[in-house]
Amino acid sequence: MKNTLILKFLLLFISCKFISCKKPVVKTHAHTNNLITETSPYLLQHAHNPVNWNAWNNKTLAKAKSSKKLMLISIGYASCHWCHVMEEESFKDTLVAKTMNKNFINIKVDREERPDVDKVYMTAVQLMNGGGGWPLNVVALPDGRPIWGGTYFEKEQWIDILNKLSDVYEKNPEKLIAFADQLEKGIKSVDVVELNLKKPDFTNNFIQKAIDKWSANFDHSFGGLNSAPKFMMPNNYHFLLRYATQKQDAKLQDYVYLTLEKMAFGGIFDPIEGGFSRYSVDKKWHIPHFEKMLYDNAQLVSLYSDAYSITKNPLYKEVVLETLNYVNANMIGDKGSFYSSLDADSETKNKDLEEGIYYVWTKKELQSLLNDDYLLFEDYYNINDYGFWENEHYVLIRNAKDVDFIKKHNITIEFLKAKKKNWKQILKKAKQSRKKPRLDDKVLTSWNALMLKGYIDAYRVFGDENYLRIAKENAKFIVAHQLKKDGSLLHTYKDGKSSINGYLEDYAFTIEALIGLYENTLEEKWLTISRDLADYTFAHFLDENSKMFYFTSNKDASLVARSIAFRDNVLPSSNSVMAKNLFKLSHYFDNKSYLETAKAMLNNVQPELESYPSGFSNWLDLMMNFSNPYYEIAVVGEKAKDKIKELNKNYIPNKLIAGSLGESNMPLLENRYNSSKTLIYVCVNRACKLPVSKVEKALGFIERNF
Repeated sequence: MKNTLILKFLLLFISCKFISCKKPVVKTHAHTNNLITETSPYLLQHAHNPVNWNAWNNKTLAKAKSSKKLMLISIGYASCHWCHVMEEESFKDTLVAKTMNKNFINIKVDREERPDVDKVYMTAVQLMNGGGGWPLNVVALPDGRPIWGGTYFEKEQWIDILNKLSDVYEKNPEKLIAFADQLEKGIKSVDVVELNLKKPDFTNNFIQKAIDKWSANFDHSFGGLNSAPKFMMPNNYHFLLRYATQKQDAKLQDYVYLTLEKMAFGGIFDPIEGGFSRYSVDKKWHIPHFEKMLYDNAQLVSLYSDAYSITKNPLYKEVVLETLNYVNANMIGDKGSFYSSLDADSETKNKDLEEGIYYVWTKKELQSLLNDDYLLFEDYYNINDYGFWENEHYVLIRNAKDVDFIKKHNITIEFLKAKKKNWKQILKKAKQSRKKPRLDDKVLTSWNALMLKGYIDAYRVFGDENYLRIAKENAKFIVAHQLKKDGSLLHTYKDGKSSINGYLEDYAFTIEALIGLYENTLEEKWLTISRDLADYTFAHFLDENSKMFYFTSNKDASLVARSIAFRDNVLPSSNSVMAKNLFKLSHYFDNKSYLETAKAMLNNVQPELESYPSGFSNWLDLMMNFSNPYYEIAVVGEKAKDKIKELNKNYIPNKLIAGSLGESNMPLLENRYNSSKTLIYVCVNRACKLPVSKVEKALGFIERNF
């Protein structure tokens, strides 16, 4: 199908048989940019362009149909570097604007606000071109069906393409309509999931074979996959960490620990202010794409927290603490919410936007700031050929463990820690004179839930009560501002206003986070809200035929296609998270329907999982719940919270925790309260050991290999 589409694309848009290669005369039109009333920082960045931008809404779509003009849909996000470049080169240019305004209804979309729109048109571009990215630029018929698309274009190239498309639409519209018909079929076929009627076969042998295939692409020098650019993919390494630990696979453990170490050493992690950038452009995690996203940092906090609970490696603890310090300083909004991202670009002294300039250093700057400490700093952070970037700038990167570094320099670990602390203070102070990257201060429910889970995981492992306080404040924010009385969630919050009907990712990530909050507070309201949200997704997102969940609600306006997101990527897919939620909720509420749905969902994706395991890591994690013992740990009595804190010092990924300080009607807790002592019940497959009062004895019931 894809080859046919690409051939038609080439025939249609390269051959002058269908296209007049002369540029039409451009007339001046009245300028009306309608983005000025929007709240999205990305849309507001474009609110003063000479382009007649519109937001994606029913009014704009109706305008396109009534005018019978082609739609030009440009999709990006606030921290996207190449989106800013294209804006500077094209969207701020009056000649480009005249071309766009004359022949198109121009629509700007924040992909983070409207992931449903982004998904449809990204799929279209991937079918046409074999790949995609942002900025994402698509031209569609007045009914929204795409006919052409791509990513970044230089000014002259952009004008030429738009003129040729306009000419074809005027002279041979039937060519575009025929192409749109075929492309629409391709878009609708991409995420089709059929109910797998074969008997589920979830085994450790299947999982091992998937990992064996996956491991052919492992980079055993720098961790991650053996390619560039490198994305951190925290969900992948969370699963591999679990599998390696449960199966005592030392070789796989070493690979995961290598990956975690190299990411923490790399320029992708900010050693001065904390936090991770989105990805690195090279194999050694050195030069980042400098934007910092909430969703990356949230997942990495969870990953490094769990890794620390296994290894007690101080590097992992340092990463968690410094990342959360970064979030606390830069990304916490009002009412306990979390902001979305910081830009890759920031202003230079000449007021120009430049990628990474806030984060990088020249050798001269560092020598001036650090004085006698410079040589030690230089060796630690590689102010040399290994750490060089461009234009005399260095990105700080490590390539030695602290234990090796102190031996080399004949110093103590305490001395090195003191030096690092001092270096950070000096460089942080120096950065105060620099213009900080722009902040995308919109709030997304799904990403907030990921960060909420990150704080809960950090609290579970490190016991810092402040982490729990921040997590609870965020949960209260979501319930107070994003949860409507009818049980639905809203997707965004900005300037005191909640808007946009929630997507499956909002429900899936929120349910997951609130279950985690319940497990650490024993406040049943969080578990009840999770169950109610799950029931809402059944009512408004479920595809009855496949037993999977659509990305959009049945209350949303229809797009070219209603997609089902099931492949894991930088974020785990909303369906895989939902399936894991249903697995857990089935245990909490003794709900067989939840369990059977989770099983059917996993069974549906298993055939594709076999051929592409790295795109299904969260599904593989769920498969481990089915293929290995899964423990229900119920703790009842006045000291339940203390017992749970002690339990949580141990890495047990195949468990859920239920608990209460008194009587409870929950299925796992009913008739288990004893007023004279706190008891721990360990159960597997509805079979329970005798209750015990000591955590050590409860842990003894759990198999050594889990």
